[in-house]
Amino acid sequence: MTDPELLAKRLAQIETCVRELRELARPEEIDTDVREARFVEHTLQIAIQAALDAASHIVADGHLGEPRTNRELFDLLERAGWIDPPLAAALRNMAGFRNILVHGYDTVDLTIVRDVVEEHLGELLAFVAAVRRRLF
Repeated sequence: MTDPELLAKRLAQIETCVRELRELARPEEIDTDVREARFVEHTLQIAIQAALDAASHIVADGHLGEPRTNRELFDLLERAGWIDPPLAAALRNMAGFRNILVHGYDTVDLTIVRDVVEEHLGELLAFVAAVRRRLF
């Protein structure tokens, strides 16, 4: 059974990170201010990881399948009707972006970081809303 308290904590963590990014981040300065870049990158990493943790919990507790990658978590949630296809695609992209931030698979493209902050934070909040609609 899905632990609503655990999920509520992860969802609140996503909301907190999004709020902090919207209120405190200065994405136009990440090219020239290393502290700003680190704040934005780390806060995005925390938010995306919280979404992955919530997705993993739902998938495991719902016996929705065995994902081979973090991206596949969102495929399984889509197939089970938790999220719609466009949101699943956006979240798969965020999972890949998180891997770059965490593991350094590639140089972090600050243009992409800025784009995520300026254009895609709503997708994290859409995930929060979708999970809450199903559980709470």
